[in-house]
Amino acid sequence: MKLRFTKMHGLGNDFVVIDAVRQHIELTPGQVRFLADRHFGIGCDQILLVEASGMDGVDFRYRIFNADGGEVEQCGNGARCFVRFVHEQGLSDKPQLKVVTQSGIIAPRLEANGEVTVDMGVPRFAAAEIPFISDSAALVQNLALGDAAGTVDITAVSMGNPHAVTLVDDIDAAAVAQLGPLIEAHPRFPRRVNAGFMQVLTRHAIKLRVYERGAGETLACGTGACAAVVAGIRRGLLDSPVRVTTRGGDLSIAWAGLNTPVMMTGPAVSVFSGDIELPE
Repeated sequence: MKLRFTKMHGLGNDFVVIDAVRQHIELTPGQVRFLADRHFGIGCDQILLVEASGMDGVDFRYRIFNADGGEVEQCGNGARCFVRFVHEQGLSDKPQLKVVTQSGIIAPRLEANGEVTVDMGVPRFAAAEIPFISDSAALVQNLALGDAAGTVDITAVSMGNPHAVTLVDDIDAAAVAQLGPLIEAHPRFPRRVNAGFMQVLTRHAIKLRVYERGAGETLACGTGACAAVVAGIRRGLLDSPVRVTTRGGDLSIAWAGLNTPVMMTGPAVSVFSGDIELPE
């Protein structure tokens, strides 16, 4: 089967975006892995499907598949690419959209300067909502990673998908490749977790690296940026707004505090479009 696609990225976090409004597509996990493969397929961190919502007052449905073939709840960099895609493809001319995801409805907006602002929803800290296995409601908790890696202190938070944020002194020296997989697959996170490593620069600026669930370390992670900022604000280390510097570039994150949504602003870029023959 031949499939039309567009390759996009948000700060180097790259996506294969597929119009499933004007073409019918149901991807198998194997086909997702093929598309994401950087040697035999197109290559990406995640595949995004743009679908009709089937709901009154909601413009589109947004589905996200990790490179390992699994479907996940949310992706902030992908949400920005989603908005640019539907405008560039003529699927909508509305500056602000209502989009349903696995984790609820989001409202991304295309700004006059071409950047995209996304209302990422209200962060959740309750262990059962992340989900995170814990008998404590403490904001900072100790996570044992085994004899070789020792322990790390994390703040667990959901941005529609699970995150564990760890403070580091030097982001470039952080043991992301070693600790990331151990945190991602830790048994206290039943659905696995995105592992964020945050260096605080000032009260309005951080550096961040994220080992993403099902994708490994990526150049940027939108929900990871949101999770890191809200964790830092709640821990008394940061004040909104915060500039988040990733290896792929900068995001601006604003959060007014508990029970309010996180606002994320940043770029989204189309790289190229094409057709590919999908394996059965």
